[in-house]
Amino acid sequence: MNPVGINGTLIIQLITFVILVALLYKYMYGPLRKVMDARRAKIADGLAAAERGKEEMALAQKRAAEMLREAKDKAAEIIANAERRGVELREEAQVKAREEADRIIAGARAEIDVETNRAREVLRGQVVELVVDGTQRILHREIDQNAHRDIIDRMVGQL
Repeated sequence: MNPVGINGTLIIQLITFVILVALLYKYMYGPLRKVMDARRAKIADGLAAAERGKEEMALAQKRAAEMLREAKDKAAEIIANAERRGVELREEAQVKAREEADRIIAGARAEIDVETNRAREVLRGQVVELVVDGTQRILHREIDQNAHRDIIDRMVGQL
């Protein structure tokens, strides 16, 4: 027995080992490598999709922020327009109220003028009647200064 010697068993074992390695490589390592490559590609695609998802999410957040800002701007514009319209309506109402007040005042003044003129006419008529009456009384009496003064004093008292 040769301890380091090559014998037939070792060659058969070596051939069996090479055949086993070839079979494992062909039937086990090849399909396993394909599965691992597919898994690696799937993971890479998943990571890429996650990255795209992050980018799309960031873009969507930017769009949402922009839309929110635009909505706030539009709301502020609508509020400003409503406030401006409210001021315009209030001013229009004030102008109309002033015009109505001026019209009422002008009507009242015209009515006062008419009533004043009417009262003056009535007063003139009464004064004329008193003067005529006083003149008739003076003429029917004798012309005496004391009597004349007495009649004038009574007429002034009646006015």
